[in-house]
Amino acid sequence: MGKYWNEQIECMDRDQMKALQSERLVKQVQHVWDNVPYYRKKMEEKGVTPQDINGIEDLYKLPFLSKADLRDAYPYGLLAKPLSECVRIHSTSGTTGKRVVAFYTQNDVDMWEDCVARAITAAGGTNDDVCQVAYGYGLFTGGAGLHGGSHKVGCLTLPMSSGNTERQIQFMQDLGATILCCTPSYAAYIGETVKKMGLTPDDLKLKAGIFGAEPWTEEMRQQIQRSLGIKAYDIYGLTESSGPGVAFECECQHGMHINEDNFIAEIINPETGEVLPDGEKGELVFTSITKEAFPLLRYRTRDICVLTREKCSCGRTLVRMAKPMGRSDDMLIIRGVNVFPSQIETVLLKMSNATPNYQIVVGRENNTDTFEIRVEITDEMFNDTIRSIEELERKISQDMLSVLGIKAKIRLVEPNSIPRSEGKAVRVIDNRKLLD
Repeated sequence: MGKYWNEQIECMDRDQMKALQSERLVKQVQHVWDNVPYYRKKMEEKGVTPQDINGIEDLYKLPFLSKADLRDAYPYGLLAKPLSECVRIHSTSGTTGKRVVAFYTQNDVDMWEDCVARAITAAGGTNDDVCQVAYGYGLFTGGAGLHGGSHKVGCLTLPMSSGNTERQIQFMQDLGATILCCTPSYAAYIGETVKKMGLTPDDLKLKAGIFGAEPWTEEMRQQIQRSLGIKAYDIYGLTESSGPGVAFECECQHGMHINEDNFIAEIINPETGEVLPDGEKGELVFTSITKEAFPLLRYRTRDICVLTREKCSCGRTLVRMAKPMGRSDDMLIIRGVNVFPSQIETVLLKMSNATPNYQIVVGRENNTDTFEIRVEITDEMFNDTIRSIEELERKISQDMLSVLGIKAKIRLVEPNSIPRSEGKAVRVIDNRKLLD
């Protein structure tokens, strides 16, 4: 079984990688300056020209790009190649403002698929595998990205898309799917459905899952691994930078390796923009150094995480990013306290009688924030005594207060009453926005 898709790159000496990144960065900055008036203007406003960028040590001199810039420049303002050279677009699944549209040349698609091939290979995938892609297809990058990477590895690819879960499981059985690719919340739902259908993991041939596109906790990973009998691997990406495959997890499951030959990662203080040293928590920033059509320099992802350059025991030298701890723009500020949905999930997954299906409902009454967490209980608990249910409610309330530093009203609800997601899970209902 091949351990690496591209061993030369994935295990490259750190000094060699820095030299490669510097060479590509210098070339990319000139490309953007010459072809993207929007970003050239931002550089001029900061007093920077391509001649000021001689390597990755000068990266900090460049201005940031944010999602607001992408919306302001919509649709073609950040395009760096003629449309005649572009072969595809993808778009974010954002729900506010203008959608972000990213463009791809054929070289961009090839680079992206190569990155995903590394992820599939790291998860044990070979041309003997059957890869079931249950990410959404279409403008969303998930389906197309894993589909292309699966083809590149040579897997038999099942382009299922999301939804129709019982049919998904039927195909898994009939065609012997060995690798499942979807969002973690959908993987958890598939695991639930397998059980409801009277099946066990032994009835499936799955050995690995590649899950991304939304935050998920270590506790959720363990639950998915148990329910499907697999090893669950994380994958990271953004539509703006190409899609899934910017970073991927190896068998060590100790951070995701960033494909540094294509993307330079930084961690910054989200308030000041100051670059932080490795090991410090902050906002993740990416610079695309090989993208042709839509080359973003110093793009602020809003994901909060940590970087480490310690060599991984898998042999890869690529820098690793921790699983994002939340997003600076998804963070809820409730009564002045910062709350991340991932913190709530961590508490719930430690409860044997609660499920990881929950919703956070925030509102405002008498100028004060209200904070309710609706939690599904298991079938067994639903049929238990009122006293047991009240005790679980108290336990969750105490643990939430301990973790969040703020009191939440816990509302236990019956099994299957919170809508299941076949794409990205909708975890937060913030009614304050409707009142503003």
